[in-house]
This record gives sequence, structure tokens and C-alpha cells, in this order.
Amino acid sequence: MLSIPETTISSSNGRRPIPLIGMGMAMLVEGSDKVKAAVVEAIKVGYRHFDTAALYGTEKALGEGITEALRQGLINSRAEIFVTTKLWCNSAEGHLVLPAMKQSLQNLGLDYVDLYLIHWPLKLNQEEFELPIPKECIAAINIKDVWEGMEKCQILGLTKSIGVSNFAPRKIEEILSFAKIPPAVNQVEMNPLWQQKKLNEFCKKNDILVTGYSPLGASGTKWGHDRVMECEVLQDIAKSKGKTVAQISLRWIYEQGVSFVVKSFNTERMKQNLEIFDWSLTEEELNKISQIPQRKHVYLIGSFVTEPNDVMAEIDADLSFQ
Repeated sequence: MLSIPETTISSSNGRRPIPLIGMGMAMLVEGSDKVKAAVVEAIKVGYRHFDTAALYGTEKALGEGITEALRQGLINSRAEIFVTTKLWCNSAEGHLVLPAMKQSLQNLGLDYVDLYLIHWPLKLNQEEFELPIPKECIAAINIKDVWEGMEKCQILGLTKSIGVSNFAPRKIEEILSFAKIPPAVNQVEMNPLWQQKKLNEFCKKNDILVTGYSPLGASGTKWGHDRVMECEVLQDIAKSKGKTVAQISLRWIYEQGVSFVVKSFNTERMKQNLEIFDWSLTEEELNKISQIPQRKHVYLIGSFVTEPNDVMAEIDADLSFQ
């Protein structure tokens, strides 16, 4: 079994370790039994960080997979697994944060999670997530009230750390201006074709770990693209090093000093995604990747809105800065 490198983030217990590679559980449609089996298989291979969200519908299956791994003796305690979940936008109000956290814990069958994130910097006035989202259902988030709710979750021990997802520097600075507990993590889309250089620099200065999602472009999803896997620069480097394009992309993101989450139910690809630590990219290769033209991907929520509104325009402008 491969050992995954770790870094540390701020938490209720001081600095706590977080594995630099996690297994993403976003929008999986294979069914709960397959999700559970994939979690067990991932633990066998070496994964110890699992990233889910209230929106994904995979919290319950993830919890069952962890329970099964314990039953099989693959891990000795729940503490060996790092679990991230997220507050969905329909609960992005101060008084709704704690109930949403408790519901996620009930779904997971856990007493606590290791990291709880605000999924997006907006409020959705929908009882249930439906597509397309009418523009009138999107509202600005009262970040001070919501963040106080997040802090309460950590103070109560329901999560060890708190953070954000899809937040630009301007919104993070707003949180930092009043936060008693600063965000430990900012999870954003990051890959060689959307490198997030300014955002990563900002977060490092403020002791916030960037976690990159869609490191391979999320090909095959409604919101993903094939540009990473089809990039000629990455293909040429992969051929010369005897690696896959995916491995080149993951090694690149690892060398940026961030963590990231990948998603595959294929056991061999699970293993390949972890086989990136006993080699490195040369300075010349890193320079070639740094010169790849950047193409901001259409963000998930915005691509599902019937028409843009002022809130989405503001978020788009923020994300463009990244």
C-alpha cells in the first residue's frame, strides 16, 4: 500500500495533518453499493482522505464504506480517515448552518468530520436542488452570519476545521476581517489549464491551504472538459517520461504546494493517481506547463442558471481574478 504525503492545517486541536491527495465523491451516479465498494477499495489502495458534500448524495455511502473498512480491519479507527463535507447553498444562512452540519453527520454516521466547507459564496432559495436554477433563486450570502455558524460547528466539536470552496481573495479577506477562526482551506478548480497562481499565492500568505478539484478537467461530467487530457504540452511530457497525462497533471499540482482530490472507481487508475511521488518534473517541463494558455472553465453553478443575475456576475468577476 502506498503512503500519501501530508501537510497540516489549522484546527481546534492546533495543527492537524491532511493527506495531500483525496478521493472525490462528487456527483457519483453508480449507486450507493458501488460507492461504498469504491470507498473500501480506495482505502485498500491507500487513500485516507475522502471529499464529499451534502449536494453529492454520497455522504451515507461514504460512511458505510468507512464502517466496512473498519469491519475488515483495513483501518484500526475512524481517526485514520480524513473526511471533508460541505454546506450546500440552500443552507447558507447563519441559523441553518448547524442543522445542516448535524444532518451531514447523521448521513455519514459519524460524530465529527475533519473539515467542513462553505460550498459556494452564494445563497440558493431552493428547497431541493433543481436544474436549471431560476435566476431569482440566487441571492447574496451574508457571509458574517454564515461564518459564525461555521465557527460554532468547530467550537462544538462537530468538525475539526472549517473552510470555504470556490471563494476568491476578496471574499476571503472579508471573512478574515471578522473571523475568530480563520478558514483553513479554500477548495477551487485547479489544473494545468487553470493554474490559480494569484489565488494560491494569496492563500499561502494567509495560511490557507488550497485544495484543487477537477485536476484532470472532470472529463465526462456536465460541467467538465477534455482540455487537460487533450493538451499537447502535457501529452508530450507524458510520452517523454513514460507517464500518463493524468500523472503529469497530478504531479504538477502536487508541486504547487497544494492538496487535491481525484475521482475514479477504476482500481488501476486509483493506483496510478497515487504513483506520482518517486519522480519529479524538470525545471524545463515546469516552465512549459506554466506557459500553457489559461482558460477559465465555466463554473458549475453559473453554467446551470437560466439567466445570469447580479450575484452571479459578481462571482464570475471574482473568479476571473483568480
